[in-house]
Amino acid sequence: MRFDRKKRNGRRVVFTNGCFDLLHPGHIRLLEEARLLGDALIVGLNSDSSVRLLKGAGRPVVPEQERAEVLAALECVDAVVIFFEPTPREIISKLLPDVLVKGGDWRPDQIIGREEVEGAGGRVVSIPVVPGHSTTAILDRIRQGTRPAGAKS
Repeated sequence: MRFDRKKRNGRRVVFTNGCFDLLHPGHIRLLEEARLLGDALIVGLNSDSSVRLLKGAGRPVVPEQERAEVLAALECVDAVVIFFEPTPREIISKLLPDVLVKGGDWRPDQIIGREEVEGAGGRVVSIPVVPGHSTTAILDRIRQGTRPAGAKS
């Protein structure tokens, strides 16, 4: 693994994960803030089958390879790894990042990998959610044919 603890040479590795189906400002701000916590940001990306399990039929809207390509193109992202399991626990257990980041909508006891990361001397950071931004809300607006509040005609 490229960011294995033995190969880090003192670099602090940050890990976060999610579906990242339709990228929006909330995603971008989370990723940029996560990157500031270390020297490299690795994003665990839910596979298409994993997203369907979590979000239901009709999701994801964007296929995993395209979601991975878009994430990898962001300056703040150093690597993207697609996982097929329901959770990223296996990747987190192998990587043992120095910092595990999740959005503030996750309670501390819900954060997968917390025990592994803290047990290895790392820390878990919760970054506040940006109000008014979610993929589900975007999809609802598309289905209803409405504009977001404050949008110009």
